[in-house]
Amino acid sequence: MASNFWTSSHYKQLLDQEEVDVVQQLDKEKGITLEDFKLIKMHMANYIGRLAQNVKVRQRVVATAVAYMRRVYTKKSMTEYDPRILAPTCLYLASKAEESTVQARLLVFYTRKLYVDEKYRYEIKDILEMEMRILEALNYYLVVFHPYRALSQLLPDAGMTDATQICWGLVNDTYKMDLILIHPPHFIALACIYVASVLKDKENTAWFEELRVDMNVVKNIAMEILDFYDSQKMITDERTNAAMNKLPFRP
Repeated sequence: MASNFWTSSHYKQLLDQEEVDVVQQLDKEKGITLEDFKLIKMHMANYIGRLAQNVKVRQRVVATAVAYMRRVYTKKSMTEYDPRILAPTCLYLASKAEESTVQARLLVFYTRKLYVDEKYRYEIKDILEMEMRILEALNYYLVVFHPYRALSQLLPDAGMTDATQICWGLVNDTYKMDLILIHPPHFIALACIYVASVLKDKENTAWFEELRVDMNVVKNIAMEILDFYDSQKMITDERTNAAMNKLPFRP
């Protein structure tokens, strides 16, 4: 793994929101809207998280897998890269990249336990084939920097160690959005600390000023996180299922 974010492939691949919010033409032809696109990606992030709990890998592997999934869909369509097989394959690939390898047969086993829907049924060979397609889609760039390290360094400095659990949860939830594709990870960590400061009614203005970072960026990310929580209340299983049902099924 690259040790310096600013010289990494991750930094070079950061995108603008407008570049991330692009529904591929093949998906548009299936009636998939931008709202559907976001719902499906969030559903797949949750899917990866549920699988990870069963195969018992650490949160960093989950985060890397979700980042891979989101990166792929900035370039490839869901019609060509079925999310139901791509999501567990991203977890498989991330487990290897993060040196916590999970066997493909375990992913097949637990998916069948978690989902009775035949659309989620696949074999080991399907994972191995999709792995090669994902690697090609990512141009073999597998480095992902996460906010967790910056968070663990910044919290004591901010005098916010009592908010560690809140901040960790906030960072985990940012993977239900596309923030990791758009912003440097330390900005995401700072935004989570900012949100936690507001929630705990802790005055941290002086500390943020000392950091000499662009507070407009930090506050904008914080607002995106809070807006996400508001919009979550409107998301129903029916809406998610309706979006998923637009995906083609290959038996």
